[in-house]
Amino acid sequence: MSNIVLAQAAAEQAANINPGLAAIGYGLGAIGPGIGVGLIFAAVINGTARQPEAQGKLQGIGFSTFVLTEVLALIGIVIYFIASAG
Repeated sequence: MSNIVLAQAAAEQAANINPGLAAIGYGLGAIGPGIGVGLIFAAVINGTARQPEAQGKLQGIGFSTFVLTEVLALIGIVIYFIASAG
């Protein structure tokens, strides 16, 4: 019987994430999208320098992949708020 009580207490403590640790986790999680955005626009600039007539198409592709990358950062901040609310 005491094992069940101890397991419940451990589960409650595991659900109680420190908001500071959640902030650190989000900060580390935001590094990926930041690097991704830099690489996306570096590729757009490089491609435009090599083939100027493809600038419009490259910018369209660049902005659509930028949006997909930023969605990862937005998901990260939502998870941060969920983790720090507990």
